[in-house]
Amino acid sequence: MFCYQCEQTAGGSGCTRVGVCGKNEDIASLQDTIIIGLKGIAAYAYHAGELGARDPEVDAFMHEALFTTLTNVDFDLNRHIETALKVGAMNLRVMELLDRAHVERFGAPEPTKVSTGTKAGPGILVTGHDLLDLYELLRQTEGTGINVYTHGEMLPAHAYPELKKFPHLVGNYGSAWQNQKKEFEDFPGAILGTTNCVLIPKESYRERMFTCGIAGLPGVTHIKNRDFTPVIEKAKSLPPLEEKAGGELTTGFHHQAVLKLAGQIIDAVKAGKIRHFFLVGGCDGAKPGRNYYTEFVEKVPKDCVVLTLGCGKYRFNHLDLGDIDGIPRLLDMGQCNNAYSALQVALALADAFKCSVNELPLSLVLSWFEQKAVAILLTLLHLGVRNIRIGPSLPAFLMPGVLKVLQEKYNLKPITTPEQDLKEILG
Repeated sequence: MFCYQCEQTAGGSGCTRVGVCGKNEDIASLQDTIIIGLKGIAAYAYHAGELGARDPEVDAFMHEALFTTLTNVDFDLNRHIETALKVGAMNLRVMELLDRAHVERFGAPEPTKVSTGTKAGPGILVTGHDLLDLYELLRQTEGTGINVYTHGEMLPAHAYPELKKFPHLVGNYGSAWQNQKKEFEDFPGAILGTTNCVLIPKESYRERMFTCGIAGLPGVTHIKNRDFTPVIEKAKSLPPLEEKAGGELTTGFHHQAVLKLAGQIIDAVKAGKIRHFFLVGGCDGAKPGRNYYTEFVEKVPKDCVVLTLGCGKYRFNHLDLGDIDGIPRLLDMGQCNNAYSALQVALALADAFKCSVNELPLSLVLSWFEQKAVAILLTLLHLGVRNIRIGPSLPAFLMPGVLKVLQEKYNLKPITTPEQDLKEILG
């Protein structure tokens, strides 16, 4: 453990084995888990709040949960586990809140093919998560001759009717956040970072990069009040992009779109044409071993369907997996917060087959990187979902005692190899 939140810290530098206050490593671990999960909730609540949506119960819980982590408040292990699971419950509420706010403002996402090529003319590349930022940029660039491209977790924006109606939202450039430095250097236009997952820029593109909202970078102009005039003027002053052919990615399999296929999916399962569903996705990162997710999806049998979300999808969303009786074998459900959509699909299938989610032919193989993924994992545990595989490594803040509890109760396990995990799942 490591704790330095009070004056009586051992040696004035930090308690590393047991707290001077009596707190042990398991309590410290759970308090860290709670705080990290709350950061994820804060991100989703912030985006929802920008669209005018709030949940007083979620707001009140944030205060309660943070209070439980103060010095000398609570040393009971079971109460901490209950609070951590309640973080998951509140995250479910806030993901639902954000989903509803997105749909009410921008329409329900629909399956959409997105070009990965470029159009001739000035361009702006938008990365991050905030759809309202993108909408305002599109509105302000109408009629200017500037083309707008998405990057990273902005890819799903192409599926929302009120965003895709802008003809100058022309495609998706690049991939996940960790590849920014190369991809942004190669992109000749202006660049806008809207939320977290922005890297400190290289000097080669710093002066043509901008941030807005919660995001900020050293030496980069920050846009206030969504007045994107400086971004637009910079894009006009830079060399235009060349016309360049690219491939296609498909996104927009929101739960409303997938549930329209429910009858076909149920019939295909009953007929033995769909053997298993895999949810493979989450946060991507640069740590070695993440090629596991590409290899896993490549090795998934042809009678199985893969659901995905988050920037983890960039490991394999370029693959052509075909379809089963018209049902795509790869369904991109959207951003990390669209884990809510995946849960709605799972719950609907469980209801249709009169079983629990754990009894479905469904396996979760998740990649994690940061706080929002932790909040989503706690949501899954709150719902009692078992047998989740997570990688590329287990969270360092889960001390052995806490990890043992999670493994005993939920059979949470680390990924191994694609071959071994598929063999264990499919028998």
